[in-house]
Amino acid sequence: MASLLGIDNGLTVTKAVIFDADGTQLAVARRRVPQSMPRPRWVERDPAGLWRATAEAIREAIHLSGRPAADIRAVAATAHGDGVYLLDRDKRPLRPGILSLDSRALDLVARWRKDALFAEALALTGQTPHVSAPSALLAWIKAEEPETYARIGHILACKDWLRFCLTGEVATDRTEASTSFTDVATQLYSPRALELFGLTELNQALPPIFGSGEIVGAVTREAAEASGLVEGTPVACGLHDVTASTLGIGAHRSGVVGIVAGTYSINEVVSEAPRTDPRWFCRNAIEPGRWNNMAISPASTANYDWFLDRLCERDQRAAIEAGQSIHVVLAEEMKAAFCRPSAVFFHPYLFGSPHGEASSASFLGLHGWHDRGDMLRAVLEGIAFNHRVHVDALRDGFPFDRAMLTGGGSRNPAFAQLFADVLAMPVAVPGTEEAAAFGAALCAGAGVGLYASPLADPRDLSRVTRLFEPNATRASEMNERYALFNRLAEAMKPYWAELEAIGSGGRG
Repeated sequence: MASLLGIDNGLTVTKAVIFDADGTQLAVARRRVPQSMPRPRWVERDPAGLWRATAEAIREAIHLSGRPAADIRAVAATAHGDGVYLLDRDKRPLRPGILSLDSRALDLVARWRKDALFAEALALTGQTPHVSAPSALLAWIKAEEPETYARIGHILACKDWLRFCLTGEVATDRTEASTSFTDVATQLYSPRALELFGLTELNQALPPIFGSGEIVGAVTREAAEASGLVEGTPVACGLHDVTASTLGIGAHRSGVVGIVAGTYSINEVVSEAPRTDPRWFCRNAIEPGRWNNMAISPASTANYDWFLDRLCERDQRAAIEAGQSIHVVLAEEMKAAFCRPSAVFFHPYLFGSPHGEASSASFLGLHGWHDRGDMLRAVLEGIAFNHRVHVDALRDGFPFDRAMLTGGGSRNPAFAQLFADVLAMPVAVPGTEEAAAFGAALCAGAGVGLYASPLADPRDLSRVTRLFEPNATRASEMNERYALFNRLAEAMKPYWAELEAIGSGGRG
C-alpha cells in the first residue's frame, strides 16, 4: 500500500508524519530539538542534533504506522523559514544553524532601514529585509565572523539541511529561494540582490532551485540506517513551512486567506501577479507565475503558551496527572470572561510584532477585581487582533472572502469562533491536524506521480472542514475593541525603545 512521509520541523519540535495516499494520517512521531541562546538575541541549534532527532522520529513513525518502510513511496520535508544553515565547501556544517527567532542582526537592519536599501530591496526582491532574513544574517556573519564567512560553500534553509541529510544533495525550492535573493518579477536568483546586501562573493554558494514536487535525490545508505527508511526511497525538494501549512489546509489558492496561528502570526494570500508592499513579503509560490503574499510577525499563540507556562503552571501539572487537557480545565474561566464586559487588553508582542524590533508586550486596563480569566481573554483577543492587523493589510491588496485557519489553537472551537468574529468573515478549520507535514507529503506524492501536482489534494475538504460564521453582534463588539487595541499600540510606540534600552542595560 502506498504511503508518504512528510517531515515538519518547527522551532522546538521536529515531526515525522506518515499519510496514506488518500490523505489519511497514519502515524506521527515527535522529538524536541533544543535551542541554544548563547547570547542575547541569538537563537541557534546543532544541525547534527536536529538530524538525529528527525531520524529518531522517522523510525518511530514507521513503527507506529504498522506498515513496512517499503510502503513509503516518497519523502519530503518542510521546516521553519528564514534563518540560515551553512556548509563549507566539503559539505560539512560550518557553525550552528541560526533560527528564524534570532535577532542578532537588529542593529544592522536598523542601519539599512535609514538608507535607500529598504526601498530598492522591496522593489527588487518583493520584501524588505528583517532581522532573521538570510540577507541580514549573512551580512552579519560577514562583519562579525569573517573567518566563517570566507569558508561558506553552501547556503541552506532548515528543510534543505534535512533533505541533504537524507540524500547528500544540495538544493532548494522556489518558495525557499525567494526569502532574500530572487528577483520578484523573474522569480530567479538576482546578482543585483547579492550586490545590494554586500554579498556578491556568495553567488556560487546559493543552492540550485527545483520545484517543490521534483525529486532531487534518494535516501542514502547512511540515512536509511539512521531513520529506518529504505535506501533509494525518492525524496522531493519540499517547501517553506508557511507555504506548506497553507497547502496542507487547502488555502494555497486565490480568493482565500490562509492563517496559521502558531509561534508566528502567519497570514498568506496567493496571487497571479506580484504586488509589493512593506506590510507583506511577496515571495514565490509553488508554481511558476504565482506569488505568496505573506504578512507575518512572531506574535501569535506563543503568547498563549507563555501565559500557560507562567500563570497556569500548577493547573497544567494537575491536568497532566489527571489525564486532562489544560485547555479544557480553563474553558469555564474563558467562557465566563467572554460573557462579561472587560477593560483588559493585551498586546501579544512577547517575541516580536508588526511594529518593529523594539516593541514589547503589555497588559492594559487591568484592575484588582480582574482575575486570570480576564487576562486569558485579553491574551486570546490580542492574538486574534494581531492576525487581523496582517489580514487587513492583505485585504488592501488582494480579494478574498473567507479564511482557512490552522495551528494549535484552531482545534479549540471557541478560539476559531473568536477569529471569525474578529475578522468578520467565515473561518474554516480543516480536520488535518498536521497541515504542514501534509503539505510536504503532497510534494512527495507529486514527485512520484501519485498526484498530478502538489496542488492536487486527494482529500474531500468539504467533509473534513468545520466552518465558523461570524456572529454579527460579537463582530461589531470586536471591531470596536480592535480599534482601541490599535490606538493603544500607537500610544505605546514612543516608549518601547526606552523600555528596551532599560532592559538591555540590565543584562549581564
